[in-house]
Amino acid sequence: MVMSPELDRATVLADETAARGHLARICFKTGPPTLTGVELEWTVHDAADPTRPVGRERLREALGRHSPVTLDPTAPADELRHGAAVTVEPGGQVEISAPPQPSIAALVLATEADVAELRALLDAAGLVLGGTGMDPWRSPRPVVDTPRYRAMRGVFDRRGPAGRTMMYSTAGLQVCLDAGEPEQLARRWAAAHAVGPPLLAAFATADRHAGRPTGWASARMAAWLAIDPARTRPVWSPADAEHDPVAAWTEYVLAAPLLCVRGDRPDWSPPAGVTFADWVAGALPRPPTTDDLEYHVSTLFPPVRPRGYLELRYLDAQPAREWTVPLVVLAALFADPSTTRDALAAAGPVADRWHAAARRGLAERPLAVAAATLFDLALTALPGLDLPAGLHDETRRAIRRRRAAAERGHR
Repeated sequence: MVMSPELDRATVLADETAARGHLARICFKTGPPTLTGVELEWTVHDAADPTRPVGRERLREALGRHSPVTLDPTAPADELRHGAAVTVEPGGQVEISAPPQPSIAALVLATEADVAELRALLDAAGLVLGGTGMDPWRSPRPVVDTPRYRAMRGVFDRRGPAGRTMMYSTAGLQVCLDAGEPEQLARRWAAAHAVGPPLLAAFATADRHAGRPTGWASARMAAWLAIDPARTRPVWSPADAEHDPVAAWTEYVLAAPLLCVRGDRPDWSPPAGVTFADWVAGALPRPPTTDDLEYHVSTLFPPVRPRGYLELRYLDAQPAREWTVPLVVLAALFADPSTTRDALAAAGPVADRWHAAARRGLAERPLAVAAATLFDLALTALPGLDLPAGLHDETRRAIRRRRAAAERGHR
């Protein structure tokens, strides 16, 4: 994907117009859609007893020189062999962010190699990666503690326990797509949202937590939806007939309450209810900078987040190598403008059924119908991705299995 150019991060935002202008420059980097990226997150468990807590020190020792600075400030935070960066989330979840690639085959092969390297590091420490979007054995507990995470927890606690569940117990799969040419942006943006509920339903893996059934197909998404609509609701909805992605995202960002305010002290807690627009208007002792604005954006978690490219955040973590299937499905749906148009048309009628997708998955008949159609479109577009024969055949079989499950869901 097209990455943001270097900008002066210390520029003071004198007024809301300046904030809007900066967001317009960084949120969507248009151009030919050529790159795809993926971010994989897992819960981490003791290999002999998955209910046993895994502490910060054990993770630090396992990751060694790949430990992020939040885990070990003295570590070099080296990337894995094929370039993936390693991060550790507040509940001890491990995530790798693969460098974007111009071909899906190259992305899959490089990421697979880095996943294998990560598994080997953990295996040597008696640890294994989880295979679902929610910790099926343990209750939420903090592992990594930083000023950001403490402030986040404090804000989320005002609305109930869902924030801690999200922070400490969930694991997701994110697919990153280029925003596309200017004339493609609105459709790709809408389609990225619209296909979310049916694909969330089709790839839901988070039905157990802390040793019990949750009653949800994706308790992970249920937690996200319960946190704070001002920072987790979708930016686009089917009601947005004349939707301007840049304007909609700008309004979303400025209206969202602050999650934290960075400073020299360990307490980054923000004043309750103060939005970024309020900050620009003088609500805090110092004015915000462009760096503050970009950091604020990093504290917003809608299902699709623009970061120059489109970050699709709605999928649960998948077992073993199954993460390649939703990646390839999305790449196929967005590989050609006509397929993207058809995907938007197929998913449009269920594009606002996020809650139903999280609750019932493919048992919700309209979502199952839409998912089956999306899988048909992906199968048709699959040859255009030029995957190696073995990966192509394996992926085609996996998509057909998913389509059969969707077909059973809407009978």
